[in-house]
Amino acid sequence: MGGAISAHGLGGAKDLPIPSELAIAGAVAALVISFTVLAVAWREPRYDPATSGRPAPEWLDRFVSSTALAVAARVLGMAFFLYVGAAAVFGQDTLINPFLGTFYVLLWVGLVPASLLLGPVFRAISPARTISMLFAKVSGVREGEGLYAYPARLGYWPAAAGLFSFVWLELVYPGSTDLGPVRLWCAAYLGIMFVGSALFGTTFLARADPFEVYSSLVAKLSVWGRREGRLVLRSPLANLDTVVARPGLVAVVAVLFGSTAFDSFRESTAWLGVVQEMSMPRVLPDTLALVAFSAGVGVVLTAATMATGVTPGTPRRALPDLFAHSVVPIIVGYIVAHYLTYFVEYGQQTVIQLSDPFTRGDDYLGTADLQVNYWLSMHPTFLAVTKVLAVALGHVVGVVAAHDRAVKLLPRRHQLTGQLPLLLAMVGFTVGGLYLLFAA
Repeated sequence: MGGAISAHGLGGAKDLPIPSELAIAGAVAALVISFTVLAVAWREPRYDPATSGRPAPEWLDRFVSSTALAVAARVLGMAFFLYVGAAAVFGQDTLINPFLGTFYVLLWVGLVPASLLLGPVFRAISPARTISMLFAKVSGVREGEGLYAYPARLGYWPAAAGLFSFVWLELVYPGSTDLGPVRLWCAAYLGIMFVGSALFGTTFLARADPFEVYSSLVAKLSVWGRREGRLVLRSPLANLDTVVARPGLVAVVAVLFGSTAFDSFRESTAWLGVVQEMSMPRVLPDTLALVAFSAGVGVVLTAATMATGVTPGTPRRALPDLFAHSVVPIIVGYIVAHYLTYFVEYGQQTVIQLSDPFTRGDDYLGTADLQVNYWLSMHPTFLAVTKVLAVALGHVVGVVAAHDRAVKLLPRRHQLTGQLPLLLAMVGFTVGGLYLLFAA
């Protein structure tokens, strides 16, 4: 986004107090050491969704599962949606309209910390799900049901398409900070969600809503889970193991990871030079590059996971979706590395702007007089170390998740050699991702 705070990443290699070679070498060493330790000490699967986790205190389970909390979350979510919607419809078409900051920062980036802390939070506050539930009550249809059963073969493919349309709007479309195109995207999104939920029930929202799928995947790295309807506390790795492999899961993680890498690449000196030499609008080469980054992640992950022997009964083509959950912590690591400053500083600015949704000098929320704290930007060493550690930790957690799944699925003779292609893929992701982060 343009505006007061435009840098999603660190601001370029010249601003980094850490040599890029040292950061990349350290991250790769952490992956190799982690894999070596796992090969020696982790020879049996440790996670089982049917038994992992310990029950949360009964009072907490009652509170989290209560109708009162569910209704309160939906009312607050709907009220905030209508408030920001009013800014989108009646506010001025300027960069300080809080609708833009809410859409790109509080919603898109803010879903990550919110889901890590609270679980699948978007599911609880989604205006599309709330309206779908109200429509079901008014029409007399049983909640959650639609006219048809959701086709299993579609899986998460609609969500992958929705996620790609969002990142294309944000990163490629020239008018991404104009109210008109963003309002049109949101209207199309809501219309598709309403029609889809009417046809296929709330299962459609769980599989096709890009924000709900995104939030639910990230929430698998929280400590909150469910087992037979009961709230349980799990380690993030045990919770991550409960991700259900469905068609399109590889496409979802590929779009999320590939678009973040493209966001660094598109402002690199090399790419800007290529674009300037082309006698065509930038939207075309940027679109092709975004497709290439997303497809590239999907192809590398698919090839790496299929390049091994499997146990009888597990077709080779099923492996990519079965291992796709191991990319989720990598995505979270890069989101932290790429958007931390952007989220903290522009997020504060958005909260300030929300008090004046129509740009008339109002102060509805009492935040108009607050000032943005730029502490992160003023401490580049802390910022750089935090971001490099986030990338390295994300990959290490991904290696652990992949290793546990490998010893569960692969025959004993292939449990180590079968993981080598995936390890090489993750090393490639680490080197490429950190290189782009430093070079942007």
